[in-house]
Amino acid sequence: MTLVQGLIAAGFVAVAVLLGAVEWVARRPGSAVPTLSDMCALAMSYEVRRLPVGRVVLLGFWWWIGWHFFAR
Repeated sequence: MTLVQGLIAAGFVAVAVLLGAVEWVARRPGSAVPTLSDMCALAMSYEVRRLPVGRVVLLGFWWWIGWHFFAR
């Protein structure tokens, strides 16, 4: 593994740890921080003139992730 690949892997691990820490803080009693599922539900419910824009954007995001990381 090269240095660049190691830094990228470390960045992904750091993001995963940060997301886990945010979720842990959000699930404490009396926390004002929304959980990740609450944020996804809010994004999924966003509509413009009955067009589910939030769902289309999330689908496009997952398509992009799959295309760039899993299709190779």
